Amino acid sequence: MGLLSLDRRRYWRLADIAVPCVGLALAAGAAMAGTDTTFDTALTMFTDFLEGSGGKIITVLSLAGGIVGLASGRFSLGQIAVPVGVGVGVGTGVPIVTSTITALI
Repeated sequence: MGLLSLDRRRYWRLADIAVPCVGLALAAGAAMAGTDTTFDTALTMFTDFLEGSGGKIITVLSLAGGIVGLASGRFSLGQIAVPVGVGVGVGTGVPIVTSTITALI
């Protein structure tokens, strides 16, 4: 009898989760990717910032953090690799991500 009551509780917990999920799935509308230009201004401003002076500032700050870490006397490969990765990511990452998103949409 104890095992049977445990199984019933488990099924009721499943129903407590499944019923709202099914309801939300039925009520959801279709998501359309297309010619919506709602965030184009923000996207353009953000990519221009990262590809321009903002990306240079981020790279220099990362490099300065690595130099401070090296000057503190504890050497780590991350203190060199992180600024290089940030510079490469800011310099080439934005165009790669932008072209990938444009290709997928």
